[in-house]
This record gives sequence, C-alpha cells and structure tokens, in this order.
Amino acid sequence: MKIENQKVATLIYEMFIVGEDGKQEVTERATLEQPLIYCHGEGMMLPSFESAMLGKEVDEAFDFTLTPDQAYGDYDEQGVMTLDKKLFYNGDDEFDSERVYEGAIVPMTTVDGQIINAQVVEITDDKVTIDLNHPLAGETLHFVGKVVDVRDVTPGELKALHHRGGCGHCKGRCDDCESDCKKDSQSCCGSGCQG
Repeated sequence: MKIENQKVATLIYEMFIVGEDGKQEVTERATLEQPLIYCHGEGMMLPSFESAMLGKEVDEAFDFTLTPDQAYGDYDEQGVMTLDKKLFYNGDDEFDSERVYEGAIVPMTTVDGQIINAQVVEITDDKVTIDLNHPLAGETLHFVGKVVDVRDVTPGELKALHHRGGCGHCKGRCDDCESDCKKDSQSCCGSGCQG
C-alpha cells in the first residue's frame, strides 16, 4: 500500500535543522516506540512534507530537505510584540505566572477570533513580550527516515479529523458536542477533544 490521500502513515525519522554553514542538528525524532502517525491529505502535516511522502511504501526510506518557504516561512520581526502584562492576568486579577513564563507557549486570540500560539520571550514589571513566529520559522529542515506502516483511515478517524481543531462548535469539550467523537477511541487525534 502506498501513501496517498486518506491513508494513515506511520513514520520513523530524524528531523535536522540545517545551519547556514551546512552543519545539521537533530531537533526531533520519531521512533518505533513513538512514531509519527498522520492521515495523508487531511492537513495534519506541511503540504511540502506530504508532497515528499506521496507514493512512498512500507519499508521505503526517505531523505528530503524543506527550505523555509516550503516549511514555516521566513522569520518575521513584526511577529514579536510587547503587550501589557494585564492581558495575562488570571481570574483573580493576578499575573498568571503558572502558565505565562519565559519560554512558555501561550494561546492568543486575534482580532478576528482566531487562536494562535505565541512564545513568551520576556517578562518585565509591566510588559510581556511574545513571539508569534513558529519556532521553526526561518529554518531549513532535513528529514531522514522510513515508512513503517500505511493503512486505510477508519470512518471514525476521518470523522474526528474533520471535526478537529477544538471540536469546532464544542470548543474542545466533547461533553458539549452533539457528535459521538468521544465514543471512538481512535478519534480526535490530539485535537483537544478528550471527551
């Protein structure tokens, strides 16, 4: 069976960041104990990653590089913003130091209601500096690995994939859903819909 749309692929690999000098540093590993499992063609992976994997078969090796424009884009200095610390207060009108600290990834809501992740860069007495760039923005990524398994997606998995992203209307709480996504143990695929 080959990797194609609506096939579930299981991969093991190492992902390297390629430096300007050509040196490579391993930054991510998917092992046999903890492989990467994704449904091809459902937007779970970068389009360029999926293009490189298309047509690969079980036990087939892969080795490809994605430039920043194929991966997470160039680093944008305008993505670094300094905000009023009061935006990060909890319900008790105190700064939420448990979740907001240097290096933490925090969800932020844009003016149009979209939720995006930001990394906390610096905290001062009255300000918090965040970086909206993806942590791998500006990086060239080199993937080396092997396809371990390819199978058809189940109807339950496909339904969950189409229902992911915080379960849409139920905001990540399946108890509030009209759907049965929580009944399928294979579903939700890390979308936050934990049932």
